[in-house]
Amino acid sequence: RLIRARLPPPDGSRSGAGRFAIFNVTIRMSTIRLIVGLGNPGPEYAATRHNAGAWFTDQAARREHATPRLESKFFGLYARSGELHFVWPQTYMNASGKSVAAVARFYKILPEEILVVHDELDLPPGSARFKKGGGHGGHNGLRDIHSALGTPDYWRLRLGIGHPGDKSQVAHFVLKPPRSEEQTLIDIAIGHALDTLPDVLRGDFPAAMKTLHTAAK
Repeated sequence: RLIRARLPPPDGSRSGAGRFAIFNVTIRMSTIRLIVGLGNPGPEYAATRHNAGAWFTDQAARREHATPRLESKFFGLYARSGELHFVWPQTYMNASGKSVAAVARFYKILPEEILVVHDELDLPPGSARFKKGGGHGGHNGLRDIHSALGTPDYWRLRLGIGHPGDKSQVAHFVLKPPRSEEQTLIDIAIGHALDTLPDVLRGDFPAAMKTLHTAAK
């Protein structure tokens, strides 16, 4: 980034216009070191809407040639590719923060170096959005991660699953598989999000957002 700055007059006085100089300043972006795939454990939940975050993380790990294994000290499935870590909490959604915080503490990963991937009721199937910080929007997995990390200032990838239209139906809705046409749209959005992975891992979220938010509407 180029910055134009005024230099003081050569005589050291405070008067006078002085001169201008152009400086090339490098602004460091935090790279992503941990990708978290939210969902519930067990085959009975694997295909449900609430596990959309785990679906993305499965594919991201395969792209990075990382093979998950059960790691008890992280309370979940864990994989690693170089300096990039993956975790799929196996604590059930409401206690996801226990797993995320365990990995972050062990590897000294900062909140801004974490990407949590989760299902999003407020976006339709086929839509995906990056976001940093903000509230949990009633998502119990995010709520617990907020508490465990002590901050909401981590990155999220929100994968749209749609809304049942009635708040009383949400708990039932997220624990059911998407309809076939919804699944197709969610898979397409996941594919678009995976295409941004090189930018995400560099921490270049402006580029990742531009690509994803244009493609996955």
